[in-house]
Amino acid sequence: MSKIYLLNNQKYEGVENIEVFKIDYINTYIDFSKYDALIFTSKNAVLSLDKISNEWKNVPSFAIAQKTADIIKKLGGKVEFIGSHGHGNDFADELKYFLVGRKALYIRAQKVVSNLVKKLKNSQIDISEVITYKTVCNDKIDTKLEENATIIFTSPSSVECFFNKFEWKETYKAIAIGKTTANYLPEYVKYKISDKTSVDECIKLAILGSF
Repeated sequence: MSKIYLLNNQKYEGVENIEVFKIDYINTYIDFSKYDALIFTSKNAVLSLDKISNEWKNVPSFAIAQKTADIIKKLGGKVEFIGSHGHGNDFADELKYFLVGRKALYIRAQKVVSNLVKKLKNSQIDISEVITYKTVCNDKIDTKLEENATIIFTSPSSVECFFNKFEWKETYKAIAIGKTTANYLPEYVKYKISDKTSVDECIKLAILGSF
């Protein structure tokens, strides 16, 4: 089986991690008493908020996917809803039915690719947003990629930072965690998209090697 590289820090047996970007947390004051719903679209949003205060754990959380919900629960938060699509725009369509009459806060990165907030505002949802972290490309990578390797891209940031550091070879295979990430890949890169928006599914697809 060809070498599998995962472009984040999640550990899997038989998979090598290349942390092409790192997370910088942004310390900011949030008055949680103003909100009765917190929206999370990544585990990093949860982790960043936990560094700011423990008060967020008293506010119902809405997680885009099971992995994010698991982090919320592990840290002692209250999960009220878990999305089923794994994409910000689809998540907004699911959320609007639960957020009527509530004041929501979206915990987000400095750069986001979905229109979640805009879509919810268009649905007359009272929502604010706060930036609590940012992604920064990691320039201290010295990994030499093997020929015929499978590269798993887990976010648009992973695409950007990978191509800042590496040149693409025709022998490489690409797997994108979702359509949004795939859209950021260069046109000359052929890729597969996992059936579900999860790293687990990407790993399964990489092991099958059906390209």
